[in-house]
Amino acid sequence: MFDELSARFEDAVKGLRGENKISEDNVDIALKQVRRALLEADVSLSVVKEFVEEVRQQAIGAEVVRGVKPGEKFIQVVHQQLIEVMGKANAPLANATEKPSVILMAGLQGAGKTTASAKLGLYLKEQGLRPLLVAADVYRPAAIEQLNTLGNQIGVDVFSLGKDLKPEEIASSGLLKAKEEGFDTLIVDTAGRLQIDEGMMSEMVRIRSAVNPDEVLLVVDSMIGQEAAELTKSFHEKVGITGAVLTKLDGDSRGGAALSIRKVSGQPIKFIGTGEKVEALQPFHPERMAGRILGMGDVLTLVEKAQKEVEIADAEQMQRKFQEATFDFSDFVKQMRLIKRMGSLGGLMKMIPGMNKIDDGMLKSGEDQLKRIEAMIGSMTNSERSQPELLAAHPSRRRRIATGSGHSLAEVDKVLADFQKMRGLMKQMSSGAGMPGFPGLGGQVGMPGMPSTHQGARGGGGGVRPPKRQRPHKKKKGFGDL
Repeated sequence: MFDELSARFEDAVKGLRGENKISEDNVDIALKQVRRALLEADVSLSVVKEFVEEVRQQAIGAEVVRGVKPGEKFIQVVHQQLIEVMGKANAPLANATEKPSVILMAGLQGAGKTTASAKLGLYLKEQGLRPLLVAADVYRPAAIEQLNTLGNQIGVDVFSLGKDLKPEEIASSGLLKAKEEGFDTLIVDTAGRLQIDEGMMSEMVRIRSAVNPDEVLLVVDSMIGQEAAELTKSFHEKVGITGAVLTKLDGDSRGGAALSIRKVSGQPIKFIGTGEKVEALQPFHPERMAGRILGMGDVLTLVEKAQKEVEIADAEQMQRKFQEATFDFSDFVKQMRLIKRMGSLGGLMKMIPGMNKIDDGMLKSGEDQLKRIEAMIGSMTNSERSQPELLAAHPSRRRRIATGSGHSLAEVDKVLADFQKMRGLMKQMSSGAGMPGFPGLGGQVGMPGMPSTHQGARGGGGGVRPPKRQRPHKKKKGFGDL
């Protein structure tokens, strides 16, 4: 997400390096890069023009204080303007004083509306609410079955009356059930429609009149680029929407929709879909998205993901194991599964400041290596997992694991050696002694699942490499290469 846009913004800043101040001449060069980046990202032309002009005025008039480089000041201005364009702050869902709050889901065909409805239901459930999903799409084959399946999967009730009744009648009956049975929120999934289909748009108006919703959320596929903003505007004029849910941001989206919707339509993005899993829905925070676009990472979202998955007791127990160097292979498997629940390794890494430059090929290699290590651990006995020293003392055990996992003995040896070295480094860190090669940080061995910062990053990067004569040839991959 936004990788190409981030790289373009970085190129724009490079033009200001070596300058003593921001002037009209050098800022014009940078803004040409910004303009090209936004247009290639499918941002609406009107938004691009206004954005570039605002940045120009703020950048030229900005006072660059001593110790702050012009490029850094330019990034600050761009960051602030990105936040302004996307809506300044998160726009929360309406909370009706008289329950249930009613949310009507609208959108084009194929935008992912039914899945988004289920994702929203799970999100509200995790907030301590009791939502009810209403299957009011009577046209698409299997739409009702899909919503029922998703509802069962996430433990959220689904109300349906089949395909014979009108959608507005189903929605109205669903609202009555929600009131009678004490549901907090009603989420009505409607049929996908086309802007030019006046009959379907009129039906949407009738559904709205039947349930009088507190929110009308338009589900928008981010892959359609700058058309997303005009789509939001059109739906708002015909139906009256209160916000948007931007889906498929984990795909090949170039980011234009996220930057255009609020400015063109006047309606905020309230949620973003970041994957196929039902859990992959996040509230939209403009300042966090601006940080991702500019390669600053998104630590807050990463922390929220971790807090959602990790129990405090488990975290404290794992911390003790790190400090005492008793972290074992079973713990490693547990950590890998935690990462999988939080999302892809690549998606998580790019939320860490500075890690957006890690090459996708490197991340893919790291994910593949994790799978190979998991296969090796799967071939170990319980005692071998909890006591890696047994493997170090008995070559026959390592040979059995190599055969059982389909890998070479050398690969198993490398994994074991890196694991033991990593435990030693963790103990060294907990004692406050720091790590060799990186004072206070780390040396050549990376944390499990984390690509080393000296590999795969565009434009070089940090990391201490051994002298050429010390570099091993045809090195087998282990923990330190992730």
